[in-house]
Amino acid sequence: MTALNNMKNGIRNNPIGVFDSGVGGLTVVKELVRVLPHENIIYFGDTARVPYGTKSKEAVIKFSNEIVDFLMSKNVKLILVACNTASAVALDNITEKAKIKVVGVIESGVNAAISVSKKKKVGVIGTEATIKSKAYENCIKKTDRNFKVVNRACPLFVPLVEEGWINNRASGIIANEYLKFVKKSGVDTVILGCTHYPLLKKTISKVLGRQIQLVDSASEVAKKIKYILANENLINISNKKGNKRFFVSDAPQKFKKLGEMFLNEKIRSVIKVNIEEKYV
Repeated sequence: MTALNNMKNGIRNNPIGVFDSGVGGLTVVKELVRVLPHENIIYFGDTARVPYGTKSKEAVIKFSNEIVDFLMSKNVKLILVACNTASAVALDNITEKAKIKVVGVIESGVNAAISVSKKKKVGVIGTEATIKSKAYENCIKKTDRNFKVVNRACPLFVPLVEEGWINNRASGIIANEYLKFVKKSGVDTVILGCTHYPLLKKTISKVLGRQIQLVDSASEVAKKIKYILANENLINISNKKGNKRFFVSDAPQKFKKLGEMFLNEKIRSVIKVNIEEKYV
């Protein structure tokens, strides 16, 4: 029993691995830090291949598995797929191959939307790949077939965020064009089906109006991670503030600049790695 406890203690100190196609997953990291302040986090942003939403299913699965190999090489205790596109098309594949718990963001967002919507009419906005997969719609219908789901792909939202164009005229014009159909559809709740989208929340809310509730899965999935770690007795018991390490496949300085803005804190370093190398 002592040996088992010692092993558990060692694993507790291991980091949580988080990945996304770019900087968007930092919205999830921010919530993780709020809910689990003592956890160490390793974040990978696939900035060389962003956006994932316009890529084929096969490409997203390949990219995701390469990142999982990298995170596993860092001895992470759990992997959070902060990318909605990867969660939609690659989660089952990753889960089969990984030797640890893998969590996506879709189910948490769906549960939050179902609890909020009074009219049982929910909008989902996301990348082309996420919308095409119908992952959100299928998950909603699986829970309650009486829900009506209105889907809308918004492919330019990710590049806007990656460029730091958060609340300017261009983002407002593009948001209005994408969302006018959703606004007229009669939904009372809209799921932000991409971790980049919360960074455009002000613009999106302005277009949709106050009567439509926005659901961001970041806070919900952070609570889910806390529950899983507690259930597995893997919460870091250290009293120290957890450390965060950042890795990207390209443009580390650009990521650092945007990341500091999103997290509202200094990032000491961002390391560029060749993600196509074999790590395990």
